[in-house]
Amino acid sequence: MRAWVVTEPAPIDAKPLKLVDRAIPEPSFGHVRVKVRTCGVCRTDLHLAEGDLPPHRQATTPGHEVVGTVDAVGEGCSRFSGGERVGVAWLASTCGTCRFCRSCRENLCLAPRFTGWDIDGGFAEYMIADERYIYEIPAQFDDLEAAPLLCAGIIGYRALCRAELRAGGVLGLYGFGASAHLTAQIALSQGARVHVFTRSPAAQRLALELGAASAAGADDSPPEPLDAAILFAPVGTLVPPALEALDRAGTLVVAGIHLTDIPSLDYQRHLFQERSVRSVTANTRNDGEQLLAIAARMGVHPSVSAYALEEAGQALQDLAADRITGVAVLSVSDTSPSAK
Repeated sequence: MRAWVVTEPAPIDAKPLKLVDRAIPEPSFGHVRVKVRTCGVCRTDLHLAEGDLPPHRQATTPGHEVVGTVDAVGEGCSRFSGGERVGVAWLASTCGTCRFCRSCRENLCLAPRFTGWDIDGGFAEYMIADERYIYEIPAQFDDLEAAPLLCAGIIGYRALCRAELRAGGVLGLYGFGASAHLTAQIALSQGARVHVFTRSPAAQRLALELGAASAAGADDSPPEPLDAAILFAPVGTLVPPALEALDRAGTLVVAGIHLTDIPSLDYQRHLFQERSVRSVTANTRNDGEQLLAIAARMGVHPSVSAYALEEAGQALQDLAADRITGVAVLSVSDTSPSAK
């Protein structure tokens, strides 16, 4: 099978991904083999390729927004059978025994494993997944649309929950890529007023098309105080202006797995009046189930740019250069809307 691997992390223009030929893997106990149809291209994949996330193993295949069909089933499996369409997300497995797993906070597990970091992911024709950590895909989403929901959607949803936005509140979104454009749709459907801050004119246009009240530059001030804000861009220098834009008791949520250094904060300008900062770490399986149900019910529509599997490196280069509006998705096999 064809698979992309990260050999030595390097700037994406140096092409750290290599397309190799590998044997088709066999599922072990409790695992299934997935024939990949599509795989979203996430900024986390870019961080892995460039070394912002130190590799956990050599020659790992990235990709953790995977839609495919169960192709083979290992012993002990009971949830899925051959031919069923499934989704594979970032959280690959947890220990199940630490204090966080026992208290329904498996996203903070002390010994987690992640798809496309600890185990091979979906930038390939086949992959192996623990059947306990994969999802049924709602029928109304085709393969290309479904892929971004499995990380961009889930993490954005968790960030929105962490923001604790009041009913009818004002939300600011800093950065407007894969995750933010899905989060905006959920927040708008819940009655929020959304203001978007991004340097991309194309992303600004998409935000307004989706119903945002305003769309401005990343460093601009909002037209009204924000009840909550979510920082999707991995840019630490945006933390102070985002905090300053908050109303009293507002919350800033940092949604990324990687963030550049945060400048010094001024207590009076940035934190006083009970403003707070929260981070997001991975997700629970419950987050995934809830997001998929909400996205189906609310009619969330991912904006997708399709790339062939052979174009994975180009997709990451385009992502790094902000040339993608919405989400890049690799098309690996049949991705027609009827392929469900």
